[in-house]
Amino acid sequence: MKQLLILALVLTTGVSFAQKTKVNWKFSSKKIAEGKYELHMTATVPEGWHLYSQFTGEGPVATAFKFNKNALVTLDGKVKEVGKLTTINDAIWKNKQKFFSGNVDFVQVVKLKSKIKTNVSGEVEFMICDDKNCLPPTTSKFNITL
Repeated sequence: MKQLLILALVLTTGVSFAQKTKVNWKFSSKKIAEGKYELHMTATVPEGWHLYSQFTGEGPVATAFKFNKNALVTLDGKVKEVGKLTTINDAIWKNKQKFFSGNVDFVQVVKLKSKIKTNVSGEVEFMICDDKNCLPPTTSKFNITL
């Protein structure tokens, strides 16, 4: 009985920890010109945690976007980061690390090849850490209507 109680406590603590550290993603599009859209992939990071930049140093898993092929859409440039970027000299990784706390908006411009409704789908891989722990890399899928 005692072992069952301990197991229940560990599972409850793990679920509670995971819920408090979940990154909330919102995916949307904004028309900026005829046949041209911005894709907004916005992350809300739990307080006390940070999400790594796409351009961080070696060590932690950098945020990375993978877009599925769509013959009706072309990517225009690279994904831009909009948010308060923090750069530190990390003693653990022994290099410079770049990350975001709070909210960060990743923006990708796309162009339509024809006037037809379509969507852009893909996935984002990311990792979050606090001052003492890192969670394993996570992948979230998205499907954004244009």
